[in-house]
Order: sequence, then C-alpha cells, then structure tokens
Amino acid sequence: MKNIFILVGERSADLHTSEFIKAIKKSDFDYTFWGIGGPKMQNLGFEPIFPFEKFSVIGFVEIIKHLKFFSEVIKKIRTELIKRKPDLVILVDYPGLNIKIAKIAKTLQIPVLYYISPQVWAWKKKRIHKIKKYTDKIAVIFPFEKKLYEKIGANVEFIGHPVSEEVKIQFTKEEFVQKYKLDKGKKWLAFLPGSRDIEIEKILPEMIETIKKLQSQNNFEFLISRADSVSHKHFSELIESQKSKLHIVEEIYDLIKYSNLVICKSGTSALETGFIGTPMIVVYKTSFLSYFIAKLLIKIEMISMPNIILKKKVVPELIQKNANSDKITAEINLLLNDEKKYQKMKQELLVLREKLGSKKTSKNLARIVNSMSYETENKE
Repeated sequence: MKNIFILVGERSADLHTSEFIKAIKKSDFDYTFWGIGGPKMQNLGFEPIFPFEKFSVIGFVEIIKHLKFFSEVIKKIRTELIKRKPDLVILVDYPGLNIKIAKIAKTLQIPVLYYISPQVWAWKKKRIHKIKKYTDKIAVIFPFEKKLYEKIGANVEFIGHPVSEEVKIQFTKEEFVQKYKLDKGKKWLAFLPGSRDIEIEKILPEMIETIKKLQSQNNFEFLISRADSVSHKHFSELIESQKSKLHIVEEIYDLIKYSNLVICKSGTSALETGFIGTPMIVVYKTSFLSYFIAKLLIKIEMISMPNIILKKKVVPELIQKNANSDKITAEINLLLNDEKKYQKMKQELLVLREKLGSKKTSKNLARIVNSMSYETENKE
C-alpha cells in the first residue's frame, strides 16, 4: 500500500483534491492518504493530523497573528514525515506553508508533487525558483503557467482546471423554482460572500446593505450561498435583518446557473461563475493593513481570474473601499438595465470556458501520482 502525505489549506482545494482521491481509488494502486485536508477529503478516508478549520486564514495580518500555530504545524509535519516516510508528498496551493514543507520533504529525500501552483505571476515571482528547487513535478491548472515554469526548466505539466469537471447542475430550472419557491417573473440576484469567516465578516454586511437598497424596487429575488466552512451562527447574525427576504441556497452551481446576475467575492467562486457563464460583479474586502501590504506586493492590475485569464476587464471589480453597497447597487442596476452590456459579458465568458478547456484534471493528476509512486518503488 502506498503512503501519501497531502497538505490542503483551503475549502476549494479540499474539493479539488477530493476529486483526485475519487479518481485514484479507481486505479490499480492501493493508497492511504493523510496530512492536512478538509471534510470532503476526510469523507473519502483521508486521515487528518490537524483540524482543517484552523487553516482558513487569509490576509497578511491574519497570518501574522497565527505564526505560533503555523510554527507548531511545521514541527509536527516534519516529525510525521520522518516517522511515516511517505512514498510521495502532494502539496496543494497554500504557498506560505507548502513551500516550507516542500523544502523539508526534499531534505528527507521524499518526492514532492506540487498541485495548483501559487500565483507566482501575480506576486512574489521569485518563489517560482524555490518551487522548482524543492519539487519533483508541478501540475498546473492554467495553460499560461506551464510556459512560466518551462522558461526556468522545471518539470511541469498542464493538467486542466478542476472546475471543468466539478461543476455539476443538480436541478432543472423548474425544480429549482419549486424547491426555493422563487418568482420567475423577477430578476434573480445571487450573492456569494465567501467560504472563510473573515470574508463573511468583511463582505457580507455590504451585500446585506445592497439588498436593503434594492428591495424597494420589488422586482428581485435575493439568493445567497452559505459555505459549510463558515460559522453558521455568525452568518445568521449578519443576515438577520434581511432573513425573510433571502433564499439560502445549498446548491451553489445551480444558484449561479439560474441567477440573472452573481455578486461574488474574488476567488474560486468568480472562476466558477465565469465558467458557467453567468454575468457577475466581483467584490473583495479585507483588513486595511492586509490590503496595503498586498498592494505593495501584487504586480497585476486585476484580481479576478476571469479578467486575468481573458487579459481584460470583462467583469467589474469592486475592491476594498469600492466594495460598498452604493457601488455594488449601482453596478447591478447598470448591468441589468443595459442589455447590450449584459449580453457582451455573457459572450466574453464563453471564451473563458474555452480557455479553461475540458481536460479530466483528477484523472490526469491520478496518472502522475501513480507514475511518481511507481518510480519511488523502483528506486528502492
């Protein structure tokens, strides 16, 4: 039986990695997986060595506050790597911690596969050389990333973006209408505030204020997603004033597909929305100090993946002080009252779907893992 260590620190990566685990369980190899991973991975038999929710930290200031915890994590992982001697280490995004673990694994002569490269094209570009140095293989999910790594001679493969196989619609529109008792005569606005408590704290209040401003028009249905990774108590407290006006939707892909417009935080949800093809407004807000530091480090003009991939501002981005209810409301009215602008965005998002492709990411990753595990066995 192959012994594989995996480190995942975010909810979206938990989903991506769980798809890979499903795929590799269908192969001829027998594996045991352990390390740091979320509930979807754990439901597939993954053994966690730390509570996953402790890793949902975002922003420079927030990470600094948790430095002692991360120091303990690094020590624990090093000890476990020595003790368990895994056949392979798989690191998924989460560069602040994963690059350190890659270095440790390399010194212990354990093969390292990096899946979902950190955004070296956006900030801390020198990390690309560390990733090459401490890993044996890099599996990237955007075509342009492959070119970046090839330039420095890294062992890299583009395996497709996981969103292409993860987006699954569960209901017909009529079934969706029936489940949530929606009015088909109204415009449906979907709000996706994020999967971390700090995102909920910063972004959700502005979304609620937006709903307050729009409800007098009486021509909208307001739908909102609640990630299972956020505090339900805190979420409920924040939406309390508008609870009767809101439909809390569990099926995020159906929510995106059937809504007229999505207001979402920057990140995976924006990419999923773009892939599905629903027009959107991207909002993002963090602590002032985290934003200030990010502005000094990040060298790109746009922050949402649809715009970055398409190399132009297709979807509006309301960031930090601009991520307020007045500007969100104005953008909603602008898009929904300008059919030409609305349809243009829909057409340009079709190009995004083409660029992401239709590769079976989980199967490609399983193939790489099988190959690297087999090589390790042969070397022994």
